[in-house]
Amino acid sequence: MIVEKVTNFISKNNLTGTFIVAFSGGYDSMCLLDILNKSGYDTVAVHLNHNWRGKESLEDENNCFEFCRQNNIKFYSETLDDKVEKNETAAREARYQFFKRCANKFNSNIVFTAHNFDDNAETILYRIIKGTGTIGLQGIAEQRGIFYRPLLKVTREEIENYCRLNNLKPNIDSSNYNTNYRRNFIRHKILPVLKEINPKVPEALNTLSDIAKDENLLIDNYLPSNILEASEIEQKRIIYRILNDYNIEYDKKKIDYIQKFIDENKKSKSGKKMSLTQDLWLFINNKKVEIIEKTEKNPQEIHITGTGKYNFEEYEFSIDKAEYTPSTFPDDHDFKAYIETDNINFTLRHRKDGDIIIPLGSSGHQKLKKYLNEKKIPQHEKDRLLMLCNNNNVMWVAGVGLSNELKVVHRATHVLTLKKR
Repeated sequence: MIVEKVTNFISKNNLTGTFIVAFSGGYDSMCLLDILNKSGYDTVAVHLNHNWRGKESLEDENNCFEFCRQNNIKFYSETLDDKVEKNETAAREARYQFFKRCANKFNSNIVFTAHNFDDNAETILYRIIKGTGTIGLQGIAEQRGIFYRPLLKVTREEIENYCRLNNLKPNIDSSNYNTNYRRNFIRHKILPVLKEINPKVPEALNTLSDIAKDENLLIDNYLPSNILEASEIEQKRIIYRILNDYNIEYDKKKIDYIQKFIDENKKSKSGKKMSLTQDLWLFINNKKVEIIEKTEKNPQEIHITGTGKYNFEEYEFSIDKAEYTPSTFPDDHDFKAYIETDNINFTLRHRKDGDIIIPLGSSGHQKLKKYLNEKKIPQHEKDRLLMLCNNNNVMWVAGVGLSNELKVVHRATHVLTLKKR
């Protein structure tokens, strides 16, 4: 039954390729990793050693490595920097940043975490106590970005039975019994008392979660798509949803603070940003509100020496022969440009120090940094831009503008396009 739940989840979400598995070595993650491996999926087990429990933490990491070695599973681990604060919030943020690095490292967009049915019940109860509103009652999402949770419909009892029947020997984390941690206190102190009232309280809390999801979906259908056009109460609702989607701890005070920040900066042309977590920011200008995630600049470069299609990150760049010269050309913000050139020898990449450009209609070079500033490109978007270059001469910044060096004077020879794959 548990194997079918996992495989059905994968099929329902059309998941293929390499699966990154967050592998602590405990019952939940060992169960999930074993199922995926025996089912023939391409998996990489990734382990973050928090190094909070000294020798015990090292033994856990070694046990994870040994399990993977014996079962021919790829394994990768890192040790948490001592500078990271030793608290639940900082640890969670560090874990998820580690998982994102692993996804990039192994060229995957699928990370499995092993949260289960009982974890969801504990999360909902915690959020009720915190007063996070009806959005918080949705509990743990089955999917958020690159993160997927195939065991959310699987109980802790089912997981323990699977491990016993398959002779698995998971790590026993002694900190799981430390009731100084809030979630452990709920698990070991509060839930047992609630079960005296209703033995099926985990099922009841999960039912509440399902009801909340349906009702929130109904409400969201009536919200404006643009938060800048929303009323104050609608803005607060959208903020609740954003923070929940990104698994950020919140309360009413934090919602009110963010709403006030949006209201005060919604007319800014250059934009303002505020920190939500160590690695997440909220950015607002007079056109949009978005969440910025801390990312490392991709140093990848692709050489373009002829017509055809080229894949870069999640994008497809193409350069084709132009069949005609259009009467009107695409706007600068379009991800399409007509050019005139007799020599296709470019590099597709992100920006570098020292880049220069001759803006369309100009005769002199300008530093790319100044060019992007004049185009009002927000700071956090600059490193995401894809550009076609000849050494340090930028020929086209996709979605921003074309260099005068590729300007069509007589007839268009080629057309450039960039789109998401």
